[in-house]
Amino acid sequence: MSTNTDSPRRLRRPEWAGRNYTLLTGAAFITSLGSHGALIAAAFAVLEAGGDGGDVGLVAAARTLPLVVFLLIGGAVADRLPRHRVMVAANALNCVSQGLFGVLVLTGEPRLWQMMVLTALGGTGQAFFSPAAEGMLLSTVQGEQASRAFAMFRMAMQGAAVGGAALGGAMVAAVGPGWVLAADAVAFAAAGALRSFLDVSHIAPREPGGGLLSDLREGWREFTGRPWLWGVVVQFSIANAVVGAADAVYGPLVARDHLGGAGPWGLALGFFGAGTVAGALLMTRWKPRRLLLAGTLCVFPLALPSAALAVPVSVELLCAAMFVTGVTLEVFGVSWMTALHQEIPENKLSRVSAYDWFGSVALIPLATALAGPAETAFGRTSALWGCSALIVLVTALVLTVPEVRNLRRRSKHVTSAEPAVAVERAPESA
Repeated sequence: MSTNTDSPRRLRRPEWAGRNYTLLTGAAFITSLGSHGALIAAAFAVLEAGGDGGDVGLVAAARTLPLVVFLLIGGAVADRLPRHRVMVAANALNCVSQGLFGVLVLTGEPRLWQMMVLTALGGTGQAFFSPAAEGMLLSTVQGEQASRAFAMFRMAMQGAAVGGAALGGAMVAAVGPGWVLAADAVAFAAAGALRSFLDVSHIAPREPGGGLLSDLREGWREFTGRPWLWGVVVQFSIANAVVGAADAVYGPLVARDHLGGAGPWGLALGFFGAGTVAGALLMTRWKPRRLLLAGTLCVFPLALPSAALAVPVSVELLCAAMFVTGVTLEVFGVSWMTALHQEIPENKLSRVSAYDWFGSVALIPLATALAGPAETAFGRTSALWGCSALIVLVTALVLTVPEVRNLRRRSKHVTSAEPAVAVERAPESA
Protein backbone atom coordinates (compact mmCIF):
# COMPACT_ATOMS: atom_id res chain seq x y z
CA MET A 1 0.00 0.00 0.00
CA SER A 2 2.77 2.42 0.88
CA THR A 3 4.36 1.92 -2.52
CA ASN A 4 1.18 2.94 -4.34
CA THR A 5 0.69 5.94 -2.05
CA ASP A 6 4.19 7.28 -2.71
CA SER A 7 4.22 6.75 -6.48
CA PRO A 8 2.52 10.04 -7.45
CA ARG A 9 4.99 11.90 -5.27
CA ARG A 10 7.95 10.29 -6.98
CA LEU A 11 6.53 11.11 -10.40
CA ARG A 12 5.87 14.74 -9.57
CA ARG A 13 8.02 17.18 -11.53
CA PRO A 14 10.62 19.22 -9.65
CA GLU A 15 9.55 22.75 -8.71
CA TRP A 16 11.77 24.29 -11.38
CA ALA A 17 10.42 22.02 -14.16
CA GLY A 18 7.23 23.92 -14.94
CA ARG A 19 5.08 23.88 -18.06
CA ASN A 20 7.23 26.34 -20.00
CA TYR A 21 10.41 24.53 -19.07
CA THR A 22 8.94 21.21 -20.24
CA LEU A 23 7.77 22.68 -23.55
CA LEU A 24 11.11 24.40 -24.15
CA THR A 25 13.03 21.22 -23.38
CA GLY A 26 10.85 19.06 -25.64
CA ALA A 27 11.09 21.52 -28.54
CA ALA A 28 14.86 21.87 -28.14
CA PHE A 29 15.21 18.07 -28.19
CA ILE A 30 13.32 17.84 -31.47
CA THR A 31 15.21 20.63 -33.25
CA SER A 32 18.58 19.41 -31.98
CA LEU A 33 17.82 15.93 -33.28
CA GLY A 34 17.07 17.26 -36.75
CA SER A 35 19.69 19.99 -36.98
CA HIS A 36 22.70 17.84 -36.16
CA GLY A 37 21.88 15.48 -38.97
CA ALA A 38 21.17 18.39 -41.30
CA LEU A 39 24.63 19.90 -40.73
CA ILE A 40 26.20 16.72 -42.06
CA ALA A 41 23.67 16.51 -44.87
CA ALA A 42 24.34 20.06 -46.07
CA ALA A 43 28.08 19.47 -46.31
CA PHE A 44 27.70 16.22 -48.24
CA ALA A 45 24.98 17.71 -50.46
CA VAL A 46 27.56 20.23 -51.64
CA LEU A 47 30.21 17.54 -52.16
CA GLU A 48 27.82 15.23 -54.03
CA ALA A 49 26.85 18.14 -56.30
CA GLY A 50 30.50 18.37 -57.37
CA GLY A 51 31.66 21.01 -54.90
CA ASP A 52 34.98 21.10 -53.08
CA GLY A 53 36.13 22.28 -49.66
CA GLY A 54 35.83 25.92 -50.67
CA ASP A 55 32.20 25.41 -51.73
CA VAL A 56 31.38 23.69 -48.44
CA GLY A 57 32.88 26.69 -46.67
CA LEU A 58 30.82 29.13 -48.74
CA VAL A 59 27.56 27.36 -47.92
CA ALA A 60 28.46 27.29 -44.23
CA ALA A 61 29.36 30.99 -44.38
CA ALA A 62 26.04 31.73 -46.12
CA ARG A 63 24.21 30.48 -43.06
CA THR A 64 26.34 32.37 -40.56
CA LEU A 65 26.53 35.73 -42.35
CA PRO A 66 22.82 36.65 -41.94
CA LEU A 67 23.03 35.26 -38.41
CA VAL A 68 25.67 37.90 -37.67
CA VAL A 69 23.81 40.67 -39.52
CA PHE A 70 20.41 40.18 -37.85
CA LEU A 71 21.32 38.93 -34.37
CA LEU A 72 21.32 42.31 -32.65
CA ILE A 73 18.01 43.25 -34.23
CA GLY A 74 16.64 39.86 -33.19
CA GLY A 75 17.67 40.48 -29.58
CA ALA A 76 15.99 43.88 -29.47
CA VAL A 77 12.83 42.48 -31.06
CA ALA A 78 12.71 39.61 -28.55
CA ASP A 79 12.87 42.05 -25.62
CA ARG A 80 9.96 44.03 -27.12
CA LEU A 81 7.60 41.35 -28.47
CA PRO A 82 6.40 38.15 -26.80
CA ARG A 83 9.40 35.88 -27.10
CA HIS A 84 7.43 32.76 -27.94
CA ARG A 85 5.93 34.43 -31.03
CA VAL A 86 9.39 35.37 -32.27
CA MET A 87 10.52 31.77 -31.74
CA VAL A 88 7.56 30.29 -33.62
CA ALA A 89 8.00 32.66 -36.58
CA ALA A 90 11.71 31.79 -36.75
CA ASN A 91 10.92 28.06 -36.66
CA ALA A 92 8.49 28.52 -39.54
CA LEU A 93 11.17 30.20 -41.65
CA ASN A 94 13.64 27.41 -40.85
CA CYS A 95 11.03 24.81 -41.76
CA VAL A 96 10.44 26.39 -45.17
CA SER A 97 14.13 26.90 -45.98
CA GLN A 98 15.18 23.36 -44.99
CA GLY A 99 12.18 21.87 -46.78
CA LEU A 100 13.03 23.66 -50.02
CA PHE A 101 16.71 22.67 -49.63
CA GLY A 102 15.67 19.03 -49.27
CA VAL A 103 13.36 19.16 -52.29
CA LEU A 104 16.10 20.80 -54.35
CA VAL A 105 18.57 18.04 -53.51
CA LEU A 106 16.04 15.24 -54.06
CA THR A 107 14.70 16.45 -57.40
CA GLY A 108 17.80 17.48 -59.28
CA GLU A 109 21.31 18.86 -59.18
CA PRO A 110 21.34 21.83 -56.85
CA ARG A 111 23.46 24.79 -57.79
CA LEU A 112 25.81 26.41 -55.35
CA TRP A 113 23.98 29.75 -55.29
CA GLN A 114 20.65 28.03 -54.61
CA MET A 115 22.08 26.17 -51.63
CA MET A 116 23.64 29.37 -50.34
CA VAL A 117 20.35 31.31 -50.57
CA LEU A 118 18.34 28.65 -48.75
CA THR A 119 21.01 28.25 -46.11
CA ALA A 120 21.04 32.03 -45.63
CA LEU A 121 17.28 31.98 -44.96
CA GLY A 122 17.90 29.41 -42.25
CA GLY A 123 20.56 31.62 -40.72
CA THR A 124 18.16 34.56 -40.70
CA GLY A 125 15.61 32.52 -38.79
CA GLN A 126 18.29 31.47 -36.31
CA ALA A 127 19.27 35.12 -35.76
CA PHE A 128 15.80 35.95 -34.45
CA PHE A 129 15.28 32.63 -32.69
CA SER A 130 18.45 32.37 -30.57
CA PRO A 131 18.15 35.56 -28.44
CA ALA A 132 14.41 34.96 -27.91
CA ALA A 133 14.97 31.32 -26.95
CA GLU A 134 17.78 32.05 -24.51
CA GLY A 135 15.88 34.92 -22.93
CA MET A 136 12.79 32.72 -22.61
CA LEU A 137 14.68 29.89 -20.94
CA LEU A 138 16.60 32.15 -18.56
CA SER A 139 13.40 33.93 -17.49
CA THR A 140 11.53 30.64 -17.02
CA VAL A 141 13.88 29.12 -14.44
CA GLN A 142 14.04 30.60 -10.94
CA GLY A 143 15.62 29.76 -7.59
CA GLU A 144 18.75 28.06 -6.39
CA GLN A 145 18.20 25.06 -8.68
CA ALA A 146 18.75 27.14 -11.83
CA SER A 147 22.06 25.51 -12.70
CA ARG A 148 20.52 22.04 -12.35
CA ALA A 149 17.63 23.09 -14.59
CA PHE A 150 20.04 24.41 -17.21
CA ALA A 151 22.08 21.21 -17.00
CA MET A 152 18.98 19.05 -17.49
CA PHE A 153 17.85 21.20 -20.41
CA ARG A 154 21.25 20.96 -22.08
CA MET A 155 21.42 17.23 -21.36
CA ALA A 156 18.15 16.70 -23.23
CA MET A 157 19.25 18.92 -26.10
CA GLN A 158 22.69 17.37 -26.38
CA GLY A 159 21.26 13.89 -25.97
CA ALA A 160 19.36 14.52 -29.17
CA ALA A 161 22.68 15.47 -30.77
CA VAL A 162 23.99 11.97 -30.09
CA GLY A 163 21.19 10.39 -32.04
CA GLY A 164 20.92 13.19 -34.58
CA ALA A 165 24.56 13.17 -35.64
CA ALA A 166 24.87 9.39 -35.77
CA LEU A 167 21.49 8.94 -37.45
CA GLY A 168 22.15 11.82 -39.85
CA GLY A 169 25.48 10.38 -40.95
CA ALA A 170 23.94 6.95 -41.42
CA MET A 171 20.98 8.36 -43.36
CA VAL A 172 23.25 10.41 -45.62
CA ALA A 173 25.19 7.25 -46.43
CA ALA A 174 22.03 5.14 -46.89
CA VAL A 175 19.47 7.40 -48.60
CA GLY A 176 21.32 10.63 -49.39
CA PRO A 177 21.35 14.11 -47.84
CA GLY A 178 18.03 15.27 -49.29
CA TRP A 179 15.91 13.12 -47.00
CA VAL A 180 17.87 14.27 -43.94
CA LEU A 181 17.18 17.90 -44.84
CA ALA A 182 13.48 17.12 -45.32
CA ALA A 183 13.37 15.45 -41.88
CA ASP A 184 14.91 18.58 -40.36
CA ALA A 185 12.10 20.67 -41.87
CA VAL A 186 9.53 18.40 -40.19
CA ALA A 187 11.40 18.76 -36.88
CA PHE A 188 11.20 22.56 -37.09
CA ALA A 189 7.46 22.36 -37.75
CA ALA A 190 6.89 20.13 -34.72
CA ALA A 191 9.06 22.27 -32.44
CA GLY A 192 7.31 25.45 -33.55
CA ALA A 193 3.95 23.89 -32.69
CA LEU A 194 5.16 23.11 -29.16
CA ARG A 195 6.58 26.59 -28.66
CA SER A 196 3.27 28.18 -29.64
CA PHE A 197 1.85 26.93 -26.31
CA LEU A 198 4.42 28.78 -24.17
CA ASP A 199 2.98 31.07 -21.48
CA VAL A 200 4.56 34.53 -21.19
CA SER A 201 2.20 35.93 -18.57
CA HIS A 202 4.97 35.81 -15.95
CA ILE A 203 6.98 38.38 -17.93
CA ALA A 204 6.10 41.96 -17.08
CA PRO A 205 4.92 44.13 -20.00
CA ARG A 206 7.74 46.18 -21.50
CA GLU A 207 7.75 49.89 -20.85
CA PRO A 208 7.63 52.02 -24.02
CA GLY A 209 11.21 52.80 -24.99
CA GLY A 210 13.03 55.14 -27.29
CA GLY A 211 13.03 52.82 -30.27
CA LEU A 212 15.15 50.02 -31.63
CA LEU A 213 18.44 51.95 -31.62
CA SER A 214 17.88 53.02 -28.02
CA ASP A 215 17.29 49.39 -27.03
CA LEU A 216 20.47 48.32 -28.78
CA ARG A 217 22.49 51.04 -27.03
CA GLU A 218 21.08 49.97 -23.66
CA GLY A 219 22.04 46.38 -24.36
CA TRP A 220 25.51 47.50 -25.43
CA ARG A 221 26.04 49.34 -22.15
CA GLU A 222 24.96 46.27 -20.23
CA PHE A 223 27.36 44.15 -22.28
CA THR A 224 30.44 46.37 -22.19
CA GLY A 225 30.03 47.17 -18.49
CA ARG A 226 30.91 43.61 -17.51
CA PRO A 227 34.51 42.59 -18.33
CA TRP A 228 33.80 38.91 -17.69
CA LEU A 229 31.00 39.04 -20.26
CA TRP A 230 32.78 40.69 -23.16
CA GLY A 231 36.06 38.93 -22.35
CA VAL A 232 34.56 35.48 -22.76
CA VAL A 233 32.61 36.55 -25.85
CA VAL A 234 35.83 37.78 -27.50
CA GLN A 235 37.46 34.47 -26.59
CA PHE A 236 34.69 32.49 -28.23
CA SER A 237 34.52 34.74 -31.28
CA ILE A 238 37.92 33.32 -32.20
CA ALA A 239 37.48 29.82 -30.81
CA ASN A 240 34.11 29.31 -32.49
CA ALA A 241 35.46 30.59 -35.79
CA VAL A 242 38.29 28.06 -35.98
CA VAL A 243 36.10 25.24 -34.64
CA GLY A 244 33.47 26.14 -37.21
CA ALA A 245 36.02 25.93 -40.01
CA ALA A 246 37.34 22.61 -38.73
CA ASP A 247 33.89 21.02 -38.26
CA ALA A 248 32.14 22.40 -41.34
CA VAL A 249 34.98 22.15 -43.87
CA TYR A 250 38.02 20.16 -42.76
CA GLY A 251 36.15 17.48 -40.82
CA PRO A 252 34.06 16.22 -43.78
CA LEU A 253 37.12 16.37 -46.05
CA VAL A 254 39.30 14.36 -43.65
CA ALA A 255 36.40 11.92 -43.21
CA ARG A 256 36.08 11.50 -46.96
CA ASP A 257 39.82 11.08 -47.59
CA HIS A 258 40.94 9.10 -44.52
CA LEU A 259 38.08 7.86 -42.34
CA GLY A 260 35.59 6.33 -44.76
CA GLY A 261 33.05 9.07 -45.45
CA ALA A 262 29.95 10.48 -43.80
CA GLY A 263 29.27 7.55 -41.46
CA PRO A 264 32.49 7.78 -39.39
CA TRP A 265 32.29 11.57 -39.26
CA GLY A 266 28.71 11.37 -38.04
CA LEU A 267 29.84 8.82 -35.43
CA ALA A 268 32.56 11.20 -34.21
CA LEU A 269 30.03 14.03 -33.90
CA GLY A 270 27.78 11.62 -32.06
CA PHE A 271 30.54 10.94 -29.53
CA PHE A 272 30.87 14.68 -29.02
CA GLY A 273 27.15 14.76 -28.30
CA ALA A 274 27.55 11.84 -25.88
CA GLY A 275 30.27 13.79 -24.10
CA THR A 276 28.00 16.80 -23.71
CA VAL A 277 25.33 14.56 -22.19
CA ALA A 278 27.89 13.21 -19.72
CA GLY A 279 29.06 16.76 -18.97
CA ALA A 280 25.51 17.97 -18.38
CA LEU A 281 24.87 15.01 -16.10
CA LEU A 282 27.98 15.97 -14.15
CA MET A 283 26.72 19.54 -13.82
CA THR A 284 23.42 18.41 -12.29
CA ARG A 285 25.53 17.49 -9.25
CA TRP A 286 28.60 19.72 -9.39
CA LYS A 287 28.19 23.42 -8.60
CA PRO A 288 31.60 25.10 -8.91
CA ARG A 289 31.74 28.23 -6.78
CA ARG A 290 33.93 30.10 -9.25
CA LEU A 291 31.67 29.65 -12.23
CA LEU A 292 33.74 31.08 -15.05
CA LEU A 293 37.11 29.92 -13.77
CA ALA A 294 35.94 26.31 -13.82
CA GLY A 295 34.19 26.79 -17.14
CA THR A 296 37.09 28.52 -18.89
CA LEU A 297 39.64 25.93 -17.78
CA CYS A 298 37.40 23.37 -19.43
CA VAL A 299 37.64 25.14 -22.80
CA PHE A 300 41.26 24.09 -23.38
CA PRO A 301 40.28 20.57 -24.56
CA LEU A 302 38.35 22.21 -27.41
CA ALA A 303 41.71 22.16 -29.21
CA LEU A 304 41.79 18.34 -29.24
CA PRO A 305 39.52 17.55 -32.24
CA SER A 306 41.42 19.85 -34.62
CA ALA A 307 44.69 18.27 -33.52
CA ALA A 308 43.23 14.79 -34.01
CA LEU A 309 42.10 15.69 -37.54
CA ALA A 310 45.51 17.18 -38.30
CA VAL A 311 47.38 13.94 -37.64
CA PRO A 312 44.89 12.34 -38.67
CA VAL A 313 44.21 9.74 -35.98
CA SER A 314 42.02 6.67 -36.24
CA VAL A 315 38.26 6.89 -35.96
CA GLU A 316 38.47 5.47 -32.42
CA LEU A 317 40.90 8.13 -31.20
CA LEU A 318 38.96 10.90 -32.92
CA CYS A 319 35.79 9.73 -31.17
CA ALA A 320 37.64 9.73 -27.82
CA ALA A 321 38.87 13.28 -28.39
CA MET A 322 35.38 14.42 -29.34
CA PHE A 323 33.90 12.80 -26.23
CA VAL A 324 36.36 14.51 -23.86
CA THR A 325 35.73 17.83 -25.59
CA GLY A 326 31.98 17.41 -25.20
CA VAL A 327 32.25 16.73 -21.46
CA THR A 328 34.44 19.71 -20.69
CA LEU A 329 32.64 22.11 -23.02
CA GLU A 330 29.34 21.34 -21.31
CA VAL A 331 30.87 22.32 -17.96
CA PHE A 332 31.52 25.71 -19.53
CA GLY A 333 28.06 25.88 -21.09
CA VAL A 334 26.13 25.30 -17.86
CA SER A 335 28.44 27.63 -15.91
CA TRP A 336 27.95 30.35 -18.53
CA MET A 337 24.15 30.09 -18.51
CA THR A 338 24.15 30.21 -14.71
CA ALA A 339 26.32 33.34 -14.74
CA LEU A 340 24.00 35.08 -17.21
CA HIS A 341 20.95 34.04 -15.21
CA GLN A 342 22.23 35.45 -11.94
CA GLU A 343 23.85 38.63 -13.28
CA ILE A 344 21.67 39.97 -16.13
CA PRO A 345 18.27 41.68 -15.51
CA GLU A 346 15.32 39.81 -17.05
CA ASN A 347 14.20 42.69 -19.28
CA LYS A 348 17.63 42.78 -20.93
CA LEU A 349 18.26 39.06 -21.30
CA SER A 350 17.55 38.78 -25.02
CA ARG A 351 19.60 41.86 -25.93
CA VAL A 352 22.57 40.70 -23.89
CA SER A 353 22.16 37.21 -25.36
CA ALA A 354 22.16 38.80 -28.82
CA TYR A 355 25.47 40.56 -28.17
CA ASP A 356 26.78 37.27 -26.77
CA TRP A 357 25.68 35.37 -29.87
CA PHE A 358 26.87 38.14 -32.17
CA GLY A 359 30.39 38.12 -30.78
CA SER A 360 30.48 34.35 -30.67
CA VAL A 361 29.58 33.88 -34.36
CA ALA A 362 30.87 37.10 -35.93
CA LEU A 363 34.06 35.58 -37.31
CA ILE A 364 32.61 32.23 -38.38
CA PRO A 365 31.59 33.36 -41.91
CA LEU A 366 35.09 34.69 -42.53
CA ALA A 367 36.75 31.58 -41.10
CA THR A 368 34.61 29.14 -43.07
CA ALA A 369 34.95 31.12 -46.28
CA LEU A 370 38.74 31.24 -45.87
CA ALA A 371 39.07 27.58 -44.87
CA GLY A 372 39.41 26.43 -48.48
CA PRO A 373 41.99 29.07 -49.48
CA ALA A 374 43.90 28.42 -46.23
CA GLU A 375 44.07 24.74 -47.09
CA THR A 376 45.44 25.60 -50.52
CA ALA A 377 48.01 28.05 -49.14
CA PHE A 378 49.25 26.18 -46.06
CA GLY A 379 47.96 22.65 -46.39
CA ARG A 380 45.15 21.03 -44.46
CA THR A 381 47.41 19.72 -41.70
CA SER A 382 48.98 23.11 -40.95
CA ALA A 383 45.58 24.81 -41.01
CA LEU A 384 44.21 22.33 -38.46
CA TRP A 385 47.22 22.74 -36.16
CA GLY A 386 46.70 26.49 -36.39
CA CYS A 387 43.10 26.02 -35.23
CA SER A 388 44.28 24.15 -32.13
CA ALA A 389 46.94 26.74 -31.31
CA LEU A 390 44.49 29.65 -31.52
CA ILE A 391 42.05 27.96 -29.14
CA VAL A 392 44.77 27.45 -26.52
CA LEU A 393 46.04 31.02 -26.91
CA VAL A 394 42.71 32.86 -26.55
CA THR A 395 41.62 30.66 -23.64
CA ALA A 396 44.84 31.43 -21.77
CA LEU A 397 44.39 35.15 -22.43
CA VAL A 398 40.83 35.32 -21.08
CA LEU A 399 42.05 33.90 -17.78
CA THR A 400 43.96 37.17 -17.25
CA VAL A 401 40.61 38.96 -16.72
CA PRO A 402 40.10 39.15 -12.91
CA GLU A 403 36.31 38.86 -13.09
CA VAL A 404 36.60 35.62 -15.08
CA ARG A 405 38.72 34.12 -12.31
CA ASN A 406 36.67 35.50 -9.42
CA LEU A 407 32.98 35.62 -10.41
CA ARG A 408 31.21 33.46 -7.83
CA ARG A 409 27.97 31.56 -7.67
CA ARG A 410 25.26 32.99 -5.48
CA SER A 411 21.75 31.93 -4.59
CA LYS A 412 19.84 34.92 -5.97
CA HIS A 413 20.08 36.42 -9.46
CA VAL A 414 20.29 40.13 -10.20
CA THR A 415 17.09 42.07 -10.81
CA SER A 416 18.78 45.32 -11.78
CA ALA A 417 22.07 46.24 -13.31
CA GLU A 418 25.05 46.36 -10.98
CA PRO A 419 28.81 46.25 -11.43
CA ALA A 420 30.29 42.82 -11.95
CA VAL A 421 33.00 43.55 -9.37
CA ALA A 422 30.35 43.28 -6.64
CA VAL A 423 30.08 39.60 -7.43
CA GLU A 424 33.55 39.02 -6.01
CA ARG A 425 32.38 40.23 -2.59
CA ALA A 426 29.15 38.24 -2.61
CA PRO A 427 28.93 35.33 -0.17
CA GLU A 428 29.47 31.90 -1.66
CA SER A 429 26.58 29.49 -1.82
CA ALA A 430 26.84 26.04 -0.37
